[in-house]
Amino acid sequence: MCWVSITALEFERCYRAVSARDSRFDGQFYTAVRTTGIYCRPSCPAITPKRTNVTFLPTAAAAQQAGYRACRRCLPDAAPGSPLWNTRADLAARAMRLIGDGVVERGGVPALASALGYSQRQLTRVLTTELGAGPLALARAHRAHTARLLIQTTAIPMSDIAFAAGFASIRQFNDTVREVFAVSPSTMRTEAQRTRDRTVPAANGTLSLRLPYRAPLDRDWLNWFLSAHVAPGLELWQTTSGGENHYLRTIRTPHGYAGVRLAVLPGHVQAELTLRDMRDLAPTVARVRHLLDLDADPVAIDEALARAHESTGAPHEPNARFAPGIRVPGCVDGPELLLRTMIGQQISVAAANTHTARLVAALGEPVDGPVGRLFPAPEVIAERGAEVLTGPAQRTRSITAAAAALASGDLTLHQGRTAADLRRDLLALDGVGPWTADYVTMRLLADPDIMLHTDLVIRRGATRRGIDLTDTTRWSPWRSYLCMHLWRTELRTRAESRKAAAPTTETDSKVSTD
Repeated sequence: MCWVSITALEFERCYRAVSARDSRFDGQFYTAVRTTGIYCRPSCPAITPKRTNVTFLPTAAAAQQAGYRACRRCLPDAAPGSPLWNTRADLAARAMRLIGDGVVERGGVPALASALGYSQRQLTRVLTTELGAGPLALARAHRAHTARLLIQTTAIPMSDIAFAAGFASIRQFNDTVREVFAVSPSTMRTEAQRTRDRTVPAANGTLSLRLPYRAPLDRDWLNWFLSAHVAPGLELWQTTSGGENHYLRTIRTPHGYAGVRLAVLPGHVQAELTLRDMRDLAPTVARVRHLLDLDADPVAIDEALARAHESTGAPHEPNARFAPGIRVPGCVDGPELLLRTMIGQQISVAAANTHTARLVAALGEPVDGPVGRLFPAPEVIAERGAEVLTGPAQRTRSITAAAAALASGDLTLHQGRTAADLRRDLLALDGVGPWTADYVTMRLLADPDIMLHTDLVIRRGATRRGIDLTDTTRWSPWRSYLCMHLWRTELRTRAESRKAAAPTTETDSKVSTD
């Protein structure tokens, strides 16, 4: 990959991607052209610059820090995010996840450093070395991207946009937009109004956005995962008369809550966001992208899994082929993920949804919107969960104890944690075994290399494919994606068998073996 200081081999790889206008590399690095002072995404349709005139940088912030402005033709800040922030687990990658969630806007560099467990000086030094920009510059680039979204997709006043995007003043907002995009905010809005394919008129507080991803994407898998895990009262699954599927829910945000409607379409995800506070735009978009794993590099993953499969010598019947573009769904809220996973231990997906719906109906906070409640806060579950939860008493005690640990701050769940530390803390909870700890770690951190080898459905899928789960090193670092393929294999086989026996029977599955 291309860093601030890159080798000749890395330069050649990046330059070949730019010459081919390969969109798979959009967001993974940026091309800075010295003669024009512009930085672009690799797939920019402009004439390929000469080798002597380009340098490659790992982040848009590094390009802006070096004095380059964003290309107005390819909009490099609108590219899918880099998959490196998931595949890497170092300090720089963990910091980028938290910056994307708006930690610097809410608490400044001290909050970011505290969440990561480093001093501000050490954090700044590492990020500058690794990414070409310190935390303030990285957050500034993030604010510029948020500002562009609001300018181009809403009619709210520029002064409101400035503070919603996280700028300290209107002057700072105007200066940043001019420096990064080479136009004033008002000119950017005027141009957007003439390019309606990038803009959808929005109601007050509502944005309609096209979220890009790298193709291919297995839409059937994402749609199944979302629809199968819907908890009534918290989430809603709708299919339009035209056959378009929509996932709706309300999520907690740093300044309140936001309503989300998502449709996974060819080439992009259509996201309609209803925000109580416009400052929550960037964190909400980041959480939606994380939920759907939109920043993955599916071509690299699929090629690696195919090579590993060939090395096993397993049969390659048509039904055993890996579906291209599978994703590992993430989450929109760490505490909710853990508590829902604990609720679902040793029961079916349908039963877990029923138990979750009962908890939400009794303890969830009522909100406006098509889905009328938020998932209960940990402190509420800690205090009153035992009144609502049913099933084994030990499981109820474990869930309320985990909620109490979350409420007190003894357990923290955010994307800036390391997998080893998070897994250790989860296993320390009463009632949390290896499967739950690994499953939560995989989805919360978007960790690509977790093998859920004790999962019954995955084990059966592995048997069907002739894969030995006692030795999965050949599948590293993509074992999380292998799990999704094996889940998909077994669930599809079950669905086909049940359809043949009774066409109206619905697929059900176990989600845990803890």
